[in-house]
Amino acid sequence: MSEPNTPLCFIGVLCVSVVHVCLVRFTTETQSTRRKHREKQFLAFTLGLMAVLLIPACGKRRPPLPPTERVQQRTEFLSGVQRGNQVILSWPAPLRNAPDGSVQSIRRIDVYRLAEKPRAPLPLTEEEFATRSTLIGSVDYDQIKNAGDVLTYIDTLELAGEPARLRYGVRYVNAAGQRAAFSNFLLLEPAAKVAQSPAVISTGNEVSEDAITISWQPPPGNIDGSTPVNLLGYNVYRSEDSEGDSGGAPLNSQLVSGTQYSDKNFKFGNKYRYFVRAVSLGTEGGQVESLNSNAITISPTDSFEPSAPASITIAAAPGRLSLFFPANPEPDIAGYDFYRSTDPNLAKDQWTKLNAEPLDRTTFQDEKVESGTKYYYYVRAVDRAGNWSDPSEVVSETVP
Repeated sequence: MSEPNTPLCFIGVLCVSVVHVCLVRFTTETQSTRRKHREKQFLAFTLGLMAVLLIPACGKRRPPLPPTERVQQRTEFLSGVQRGNQVILSWPAPLRNAPDGSVQSIRRIDVYRLAEKPRAPLPLTEEEFATRSTLIGSVDYDQIKNAGDVLTYIDTLELAGEPARLRYGVRYVNAAGQRAAFSNFLLLEPAAKVAQSPAVISTGNEVSEDAITISWQPPPGNIDGSTPVNLLGYNVYRSEDSEGDSGGAPLNSQLVSGTQYSDKNFKFGNKYRYFVRAVSLGTEGGQVESLNSNAITISPTDSFEPSAPASITIAAAPGRLSLFFPANPEPDIAGYDFYRSTDPNLAKDQWTKLNAEPLDRTTFQDEKVESGTKYYYYVRAVDRAGNWSDPSEVVSETVP
């Protein structure tokens, strides 16, 4: 609820006080002075009338006013990067927008570009930029509504002729058609001799037990058609299949010099998309990536059996035989099964299995033995995908 109309109350009370003073003085004055104060009588009457009219307003409350909408009307974090023959602009999406019917609602974001000579003075006022720049496109309302944390705009360039420095700026436009101030300016000098995209090829042998290996063909030339290729190396990107080709950071920590890359940080059962970008030397010594190569989708399945357990030793003691061996090198081993026979020539699949479920330890004690009997053993490993190893070498010992 709103507060009482305090200024009007104050004026009304003041008028009453003045009237009271005037009436007291009027009754105590002599007849000779009354003529001199007719004006004062009129003044007292006027002030009294004002008091009567204003005092009833004291304590009245007005309906509450709606809160002022606070909508970000410009950004100061415009950034961008060249990739191939494109400049990809990005900036944080507004934290909130006003309702559709509000004049404060941001309906589109206009993108402006100004081509300057590389050595032109850097300072430029908003008025100068507005006069000389060209509106090259807009981010529409649907894109604004559905944006995540970042808005992007792609400017495809015709890289021909004299080198130029490009100056970009964006400005928000609300539902009333009013344009906000420009964002910060982004200055970028694109390179024309940037390598074309490489071509990822499918070999059919991408998946091994410990790596997914991606292969590609080098780019045939630069985006302006020139050769030799301006090539420093390659960056390899991976995304979950549902994430598209944004890629994030490359998998490689340093540029890849060859045309293959082995990804050893993966999980069987997941689905991955890989693509590659060539890296060229840009203006002022910076690195510029090509556009994305074609993507290849890999769904690695674990069909690789673990190695057979090795270096098994056996120790005998009255009433038991104990087996010891080092753990398998594979990281996804689920456990081991132990088999026994008194006949070393019996087919392996007819030996007695000593444990009901795979054991996750590398020791086993067999206490169901008879003194003086010689027993033969072998061990098999199984991984989490259910792949079984070959039988280990057979070891034997006689119970004392």
